Amino acid sequence: MHANITGNEAAGGQIDPALVPQRMLSSGARMPAIGLGTFGSDHVSAGQIAQAVKAAARIGYRHFDCASVYGNEAWIGEALADVIASGVRREELWITSKVWNDMHAPEDVIASCKKSLADLRLNYLDLYLVHWPFPNFHPPGCDVTARSKDSRPYIHASYMRTWSAMEELVKRGLVHHIGTSNMTIPKLKLVLQDANIRPAVNEMELHPHFQQPALFEFVRSNGIEPIGYSPLGSPHRPERDRTPEDTSPIEDPVILRIAANHGIDPAVVCIKWAVQRGQTPIPFSANPRNILANLSGVIGDPLTDEEMRQIAALDRNCRLIKGQVFLWKEGQEWEDLWDVNGEITPA
Repeated sequence: MHANITGNEAAGGQIDPALVPQRMLSSGARMPAIGLGTFGSDHVSAGQIAQAVKAAARIGYRHFDCASVYGNEAWIGEALADVIASGVRREELWITSKVWNDMHAPEDVIASCKKSLADLRLNYLDLYLVHWPFPNFHPPGCDVTARSKDSRPYIHASYMRTWSAMEELVKRGLVHHIGTSNMTIPKLKLVLQDANIRPAVNEMELHPHFQQPALFEFVRSNGIEPIGYSPLGSPHRPERDRTPEDTSPIEDPVILRIAANHGIDPAVVCIKWAVQRGQTPIPFSANPRNILANLSGVIGDPLTDEEMRQIAALDRNCRLIKGQVFLWKEGQEWEDLWDVNGEITPA
């Protein structure tokens, strides 16, 4: 599955995209098994992210994970236009975007998608996700205590109205696949029961300290590909997403030891583990050296079975992106968003 990287394959800091592992979706489409995330964590400018996209495409990335709420799709659209003008065919690219929480009304879903397409300078998206299952808005750069006065819990009937609009986007040819993000098993069971078009993917936090084995196995057993955000433990996440009990997988002694054995950065160990385990990581970096190292890692020498077992044992159930700003009433804990008792948290 993994080729050994040679000097020719990485000549000039470039990787042949044909060497990158692919995920086969339920539709038969192929999605590159690593992508470049484009959320700058409130500290990387839109222009810097656009430059990262162009650098990543030169290096060999073909999968780019975007979202309207990141506020940078117009800049990324300029970058993608340059990438395509350089000779990369649109069909070689896998572009994802997401509808934000304040655009869950069916007519707004359609409008938001069209806006993302215009900003990204594309005729279609390969994948469009419902970013969060809650229609709860918070202002950019807010702190963890921010709450919208209109916040609501997950209401399945409302979500399915949103999902029906997502299905309409597929019918119109504006989107090739649709998916979910930040979901739980109880919520997904209901969606799978009622959807006409099943989710192709579920985007979820996944890293060695937060492996979500039950949800991971659930989505895969239902033909849904897991895409993993924060695959390095999101070391540059906003302050609102930090709590004292957080841990860092790239500082874990086991990860450090495996990295030393392979002569690679600890971050690359996390990327290798993710791809070999069966998820699609979407790390962000604005540093071309790191962008290249992450892609090289997925085609270089694989982790051994023993190393994979050692990393599997590191799971601390340490969720880093807790989503406190999406809570809908006073006195709640962030766990209420994630149905930790196996049932959807009631209103």
